[in-house]
Amino acid sequence: MTRPAEVCRTLTHGVYVIGVADGEKHNAFTAAWVMQVSFDPLLIALSINPRHRSFPLLKAGGGFIVNVLAADQLDLAAHFGQSGDIDKLANIPWRPGKCGAPILEQALAWLDCDFHHECPAGDHIVVFGRVLNGAIQRLGEPLLYRDTGNLDGAQNLYPKSF
Repeated sequence: MTRPAEVCRTLTHGVYVIGVADGEKHNAFTAAWVMQVSFDPLLIALSINPRHRSFPLLKAGGGFIVNVLAADQLDLAAHFGQSGDIDKLANIPWRPGKCGAPILEQALAWLDCDFHHECPAGDHIVVFGRVLNGAIQRLGEPLLYRDTGNLDGAQNLYPKSF
């Protein structure tokens, strides 16, 4: 019988770099649990662990950037998936969005979002952002989570019963 954890890996969704900022403090991290949830207002949902180093920056800064990665940017996904103890934005070309958070110059596209509200969801918090602006920077296919293997180590995070 197939395990639920294996089935979850077949759910289709992209891989993104989320930029956050609070004043002069900036960070970015890899995320896959991101999706559009409303047309009017245009809302994006992002799932984040509240213990994540970037969560306080997102809350205090009041917004975030969703950077869409290209299919050939697995290296960037891995880079921004590293521990928060390093400056992940060093040597990476970026510019601040309206909320001050990093827009990656190499990303396929980006969305600049204002914090709208949040909702607890198990060991994560779902943050809803109202889209303020966005752009396609170049054409290409997006990076899909199913194509990352166990890059994020998620296979080890499921309950043993799964």
